[in-house]
Amino acid sequence: MKSLAEQMSIYQRYHRNPKNKATHFVGVPAIVLAVMLALSWVPIGHSGITLADVLVVPLLVYYFRLDGPLALASTIVLGALLALAHGLDANLSQTGAWIAFGVLFVGGWIVQLVGHAFEGRKPALADNLFQVFIAPIFLVAEVFFACGYKPGLREAVEAGHPRHA
Repeated sequence: MKSLAEQMSIYQRYHRNPKNKATHFVGVPAIVLAVMLALSWVPIGHSGITLADVLVVPLLVYYFRLDGPLALASTIVLGALLALAHGLDANLSQTGAWIAFGVLFVGGWIVQLVGHAFEGRKPALADNLFQVFIAPIFLVAEVFFACGYKPGLREAVEAGHPRHA
């Protein structure tokens, strides 16, 4: 398994332009919310648990294997998006939920593609679909870096090295 620093080094090569990074703080959560909303329509038995609930668990387990503090922060972010998805599902009509999904999903991708126009480079997932799973933790790490946390990881990501302090 590649380290977080190695995966983020790959991802950040596609996200150097500040305008592109900014668009990702809108686009990635919108897309994640849209996917969670759609997956919340799939119940798992009669437990009240949905496919959205089930699928977020392995992603967070993976994040915890990569980095505990970033995974904790990602848990809060993904938990909030999951709660919002369930809230939308519970409070919107079926038509309203489909419209919300469409606006979030298509709108999120439009924002992403606009960002990559600033970058002048295709999205990372065009070369490696797995990068779609790195995007959320990458954004959390960017917030940590902006606040002065995880300087060893930031240096390793910038240097392209697979290890970090």
